Amino acid sequence: MKSLFYTLFFLILMTCSGNQVDDKNCRFLLDISVNFTIDLSLPQYSQLTFAGNSVYIPNEGNAGIIVASTGADFYAWDASDPNHAPNSCSALVPSGLNGTCGCEDGNTYNFVTGTPDGNDGLRCALKNYRVQQNGNTLLIFN
Repeated sequence: MKSLFYTLFFLILMTCSGNQVDDKNCRFLLDISVNFTIDLSLPQYSQLTFAGNSVYIPNEGNAGIIVASTGADFYAWDASDPNHAPNSCSALVPSGLNGTCGCEDGNTYNFVTGTPDGNDGLRCALKNYRVQQNGNTLLIFN
């Protein structure tokens, strides 16, 4: 009876799946440590105080970071297109709450959800970074 119980327990344990999605097509971006602070009162970030704007921050993450403001919340994303291997055209160019990569396919992403916009064939969403607001300062980290 014990061996039957252990066999059943082992089978149940082996058939359980994890919550992790392992899509082999979404492995282009490196896991780079990000810990960056921006002051919203500085001129280069002042447009984030208005809803619907985004700002590109170079030299952070894989291809820079894009911070977007909805008026109520701030979102931070890696600026590298996750559906391309990093190259000279894969950095996203922000325009309001959307961004488009410079490659010929012109993948577009939404900066509120991080998902591809207008192309259901893309498998990978943008790499998200945490944003913590403290007064007029945003801490962007992972």
